[in-house]
Amino acid sequence: MSYTIQQIALSLGAEAAGDTSLTVLCAAEPADAGPRDLALAMSPRYAGDLDRGQAVTAMLWPDADWQAMGLKAAIFAPRPRMAMAGLTGMLDAGQGYGSGIHPTAVIDPSADIGADVSIGPLCVIGAGAWIGVGSVIGPQCMVGADVRLGAQAYLREMVSIGARAQIGARFIAQPGARIGSDGFSFVTPELSGVETARKTMGNQGDTKPQSWMRIHSLGAVRIGDDVEVGANCTIDNGTIRDTEIGAGCKLDNQVHVGHNCRIGRDCLIAGQSGLSGSVTFGNNVIMGGQSGVSDNTFVGDNVIISGATKILSNVPAGRVMMGYPAVKMTTHTEIYKAQRRLPRLLRDVAALKDAVFRNGPKDDQPEDKST
Repeated sequence: MSYTIQQIALSLGAEAAGDTSLTVLCAAEPADAGPRDLALAMSPRYAGDLDRGQAVTAMLWPDADWQAMGLKAAIFAPRPRMAMAGLTGMLDAGQGYGSGIHPTAVIDPSADIGADVSIGPLCVIGAGAWIGVGSVIGPQCMVGADVRLGAQAYLREMVSIGARAQIGARFIAQPGARIGSDGFSFVTPELSGVETARKTMGNQGDTKPQSWMRIHSLGAVRIGDDVEVGANCTIDNGTIRDTEIGAGCKLDNQVHVGHNCRIGRDCLIAGQSGLSGSVTFGNNVIMGGQSGVSDNTFVGDNVIISGATKILSNVPAGRVMMGYPAVKMTTHTEIYKAQRRLPRLLRDVAALKDAVFRNGPKDDQPEDKST
């Protein structure tokens, strides 16, 4: 589908100049752009690449001299990434799943399917499931019994949602996401080594090896509106109460949310991060990739957790955390600088020891204290 420069500018609330009737088919990096592409050069450092491509239209930074760049039209983006969000939404061609209900889909007669819902090949919709209007269920998806899936949900291929999950409107799940798996909860008949070690800070005592007994997950998963979960993301059911994810949260690929977690609104969790059981997040928490939070830990509003950070204790609101174990970012930076100086410090200490023992008294020659 093609759009004119004027249509794009109006949609983004941006200014445009030149021949705004020109149409574009897609977006491209400046060096790769052809005559029907909108080149994305929203910073001066990318402008030089326009000469390597064939673009006649581009999205530029405010006040850019578009005519000097040999362009016929331009759109000006004060906030580039915000403009990218709107532009990519316009130009996204989707996955081509088609419409309607595929004949190979298995839908329980008691399921309630809203208007304009598309259900792809080999899907299974369980008893009592409710799917909101305008939703798209991609191929080989599983929606369990008594699930409530809000309007305009979009499930990519092979997404599974376990029984009794309650999910708000405009939910997006990338391929292979798993919602509502059982929590990782096991117990031994007597105190285990790990329980004893936790109490004593490292001593297992005389505990004996034992077999693990499952604690079943009676809770489900509750997800607010406008939540997105990435590919192969896993969210566990609660043990007694539901695991909860607040409205507006975005979870990246391979994120794991353990049983009983409660995540506030508009949190952002990057790839390969994990929340252990019973973690509580406030609102607007940002969690960098490969970071983790230990069980029964509270993280306050507006906390930023940098990549690969490991949270082992509660974090007050507004903190920026880094490292393992996590400390304030300013403290971690000081520690890191000191750590880099350790080799030089050790050399200085070795030189000092050498000087002291070389010039000081010898063991076989006691110091003469006479005057």
